[in-house]
Amino acid sequence: MSTPRPVPSTPGAALDVEPLGPAFGAIVRLDLGSADDARIAAVRQALTAYKVLFFRDQALDPDAQIALGNRLGELTTSHPVVPGIDEAHTEIYALDSADNGFADVWHTDVTFVKRPPLGSILRAVTLPPTGGDTQWADLEPAYASLSEPVQRLADELTAVHDGTREFGYYLAQRRGGRGSQWEGETFTALEPIAHPVVRVHPETGRRSLFVNPGFTSHVLGVSDAESRHLLDLFYAHITKPEHIVRHRWAQGDVAMWDNRATAHYANRDYGDARRVMHRITLRGEAPVGVQVLRGLPVTAGASG
Repeated sequence: MSTPRPVPSTPGAALDVEPLGPAFGAIVRLDLGSADDARIAAVRQALTAYKVLFFRDQALDPDAQIALGNRLGELTTSHPVVPGIDEAHTEIYALDSADNGFADVWHTDVTFVKRPPLGSILRAVTLPPTGGDTQWADLEPAYASLSEPVQRLADELTAVHDGTREFGYYLAQRRGGRGSQWEGETFTALEPIAHPVVRVHPETGRRSLFVNPGFTSHVLGVSDAESRHLLDLFYAHITKPEHIVRHRWAQGDVAMWDNRATAHYANRDYGDARRVMHRITLRGEAPVGVQVLRGLPVTAGASG
């Protein structure tokens, strides 16, 4: 087991952190509900450092989960298409297996909008007796493990992200073609959006592969066959075992992750048992790629 080490933070607010790998994943021993401002600031720093954090034995209800999110950043509404759990908690997105709330495909949250979330905070509500683990992948070593020529190619690419495959039917049939308010916009359709294939992290400057099987439809400017092969190559690197941390949920668990540098997958291996998770997301920024940093023109727009 790794030796816990403090995370550089506000003086006097070092956290009890047990890293799960050299640079990815950590268990933090802290009562989130009673933590002071200095320790919440240290959690925010740890989130950037470790990218996914796990907190055991938390006693958060919906109100406390929202309050925690507001201390870490600015919350979005639950989802561009799916409403919150009720009018008093419009920020909470319920992933309920009884209502087709599955996430058994590798994805980064809500990449099909102009400004995907900065991060997410997930709370276990109802857990199956067995199964239902969640896995996270570190997109930074996924990029770093590419050969240098492929890295250079990836740096120049732009990919299209489309929420229609996952949420188009829900928007049309369940919401009558009218989604939620997100970033001041009411979604009546899920228009594809283009993002750089390689994203530069706004806080660390590190590069990561910013594509995912859940929402990335194709790479712009190449043939369909080339797009498929390129995405398959990137996905294979993303899901290498050495890039993944897996969490077995227990009641009272809370996980939070940096959505700008990770992807995740919820195992659907619990049969007819029920699994309910409550997620909130922190408002993010438009992804910036290597080309922007170099001052080069980039391909903008949607499906292209």
